Amino acid sequence: MDYLENFVDIHNHILPGIDDGAKTVEDSLTLVKGMGELGIKRFVATPHIMHNYYPNTPETINIALTELQDALLENHITDVAISAAAEHMIDDNFENLLEEDGIMPLGKDYLLVEMSFLQASINLNSAIEKTTHSGYFPILAHPERYLYYRNKHEIFRSLKKKGTKLQLNLLSLGEYYGAETHNNAKELLEDKLIDFAASDLHHTGHLKELKKVQITEKTLDMLFPVLENTIAQFY
Repeated sequence: MDYLENFVDIHNHILPGIDDGAKTVEDSLTLVKGMGELGIKRFVATPHIMHNYYPNTPETINIALTELQDALLENHITDVAISAAAEHMIDDNFENLLEEDGIMPLGKDYLLVEMSFLQASINLNSAIEKTTHSGYFPILAHPERYLYYRNKHEIFRSLKKKGTKLQLNLLSLGEYYGAETHNNAKELLEDKLIDFAASDLHHTGHLKELKKVQITEKTLDMLFPVLENTIAQFY
């Protein structure tokens, strides 16, 4: 995929050994180098925080971040910048994390959140409200992948009125997640509902698919402002 020079990847799973992304430091380095071939050298790593599955904390995330940063220096990779946040599942523990300051914000003012792909979070609205009351703009990851919201853009408009931002997965512009997700992505772009874009990179399979994504000039015209906005907010 072209057009990603100087892009800031704000959603990925490149930290080693703490979720379903990179398993080892070597895996992390492979992903970082591969993204560099696309022109991406600035990352905000966002490992999962998911109750009973990936019980990460700011401490575990920062340890993994330091491990990767040290490995970059040891391998004389000095043109890559990596910081860390988290992708927070809106589950039965999410609001507790907010109250206990167990979250990992994205930049100063944003919090990356997600839901199950099987069904919407029961506490979605209360979680969004509590996030905004805590002083953060929620960023809902990959809305195009929540197929239970297919053709229900009024739900996303309602969330955006409450301060929520929407983040598109770049892989959704190809066929990796399937035709329905692909169509969702284009329709959300057409309705100008997408605020940010990111890779959601987990492994080399994702990297290979990302390099194969081809988009039309029309899609690029819709995507380009999203890429620019992502860079402007997070570079």
